[in-house]
This record gives sequence, C-alpha cells and structure tokens, in this order.
Amino acid sequence: MTPAGPVGFLGLGAIGGPMARNLAAGGFRVLAYDVAEPARWASPPIEPARSAAAVAQGTEIVLMSLPDAAAVRGALNEVLAAAARRVKVVIDLSTIGVTAAREFAARLDAAGIAYVDAPVSGGVSGARDRKLSVMVACPEHVFRAVKPVLGAFAGRVFHVGETPGQGQALKLLNNFLSASALAATSEAVLFGLANGLDMTTMIEVLKVSSGRNSAVDDKFPNHVARGRYDSGFRNSLMAKDVGLYAREAEQAGCEGEIGRLVERIWRAFSEASPGQDFTAIFEFVKQSKERSPGA
Repeated sequence: MTPAGPVGFLGLGAIGGPMARNLAAGGFRVLAYDVAEPARWASPPIEPARSAAAVAQGTEIVLMSLPDAAAVRGALNEVLAAAARRVKVVIDLSTIGVTAAREFAARLDAAGIAYVDAPVSGGVSGARDRKLSVMVACPEHVFRAVKPVLGAFAGRVFHVGETPGQGQALKLLNNFLSASALAATSEAVLFGLANGLDMTTMIEVLKVSSGRNSAVDDKFPNHVARGRYDSGFRNSLMAKDVGLYAREAEQAGCEGEIGRLVERIWRAFSEASPGQDFTAIFEFVKQSKERSPGA
C-alpha cells in the first residue's frame, strides 16, 4: 500500500520511536503523536501532530505502539471521535491480549475501519536495527496491503491468521516462553555458580547444548554477565504480558501450573523493584535465594 499522504503513528516510546523513525527512513511520511513525550521523536523527518485525533484526520493508516489495552482504548476513543477523519486502517503493534484485540476490532469494524492485530517482538535493539518480528492477524487482502508499511521497520513480517487476537495469542505465548527461560536460566546459573562454575563458561556451553534458549543467546551474555541491565524493556511490562498470558490461557481452558508459577515470579519482581530492566530478574532471583531459609 502506498498511502495518499503520511502514515500516522501513535506512541513514541522506547520501541515506538525507533519504529517511527525507520518508517520515515523507509520513505514514508510520518505524522506522529505521543501523549507523554510529544517532542522526543517527533522531529524531522517525522512530522509532529497535536493529538491522536489530528493523526486520524491527516492519515489513512494509523499505527499504534502503546503500553497496554487501556492506552489503546483511550487512543481509539480519540480516533473514532475525530471529525472528518481520514483513517481507514489501524495497525495495533501493542501487546494487549486476545480479548482486547477482539473488542477493538469490533469497534473499528462498526466504524468502517479495518483493524490489524500486529504485536511485535525484538525489543529496543530490534526496533532500532529494523530486526523486529511482527505477528499479523487480519484478512489476507488487508495483510497484502499493509505489509510494505510493516516491512519498513521490521525484519520479519508473519501473517499468522485472519482473526483478531491471533497475533496477540502468539505474542503472549512468545513472551511467556521468554519470561520462563530468563527466570529459569537465572536459577540454573546460580546453581552453577554455587558449584564453582564460571558464568561465561556456562553460557558458552549452554549456547551449543540442549539447554539453549533466548536468555542464553542474548540476555545473559549481553546484559547479566556484564552487569549491564539496560535492554530497555521494563519488568512491569513483562509482568503485564505474563499476567495477560495467564488470564487468556485460563479463559481458553488451558491454564497450567507453570504459567501460574511464572506469573507469580514476575509479579513479585515487578512489585519488589518497580521499573527495573527485565534482565535484572537475575539479581531478584539471587536475592530471593539469599533470603530463603537455609541459604
């Protein structure tokens, strides 16, 4: 799709901002707005907008990268209330859960606007380096139309289904696995350290052995081992995502003990150290073991 005019972007945070700039670098005019930091990324070549409604009035395609369903709902309220709006397609890049995606799709459909459920994975570095994965759920003809827009800021664009919420389901199970791997790897590495093993050696061995996972490939060598907890993804967001996974799994009738345990761990970490980088769960697990009886 080659939009008639600029592409809209709502949400210029740690991931949304780089995505918007990559859209602009890819040749798209970008009209952007962020309620918290309107000036952070909205500088040439990105055009600043005064509100979400102004974005809806000035663009046919609006992308959203917002922290949760409440923020998306608020933005959509403004978009739908905008007088003389031009928007025809809303691409939701946020992680909001299956239930919310279905709700928002129904609201937009009633207003004659197509909803594209398209959460992303890859973190701040993936957004910056155009290496994100996008999990897209929408009708095939809509996917074909918006794929060039998504490809401007993502390395991999997957059409995972045609029903709103399917993109969210895949993103939630992905983040559940990521959260589980990071928490479990933290505990396993602490076990190795207690037995005199070197962390770097453990990582090198695990990378080529059956215990390999995303924490071993990325989080530990690039953050934990260096004592540099700066991935850009907060523990509160991971706790939110894992909580969403647990609730959606319960509604689908497939909840399990592992899901409930991982949710408790991330909720406890988020409550104990609000706003910390999610890779610092290693320190949380370490401190929890030091506080436990017999430690």
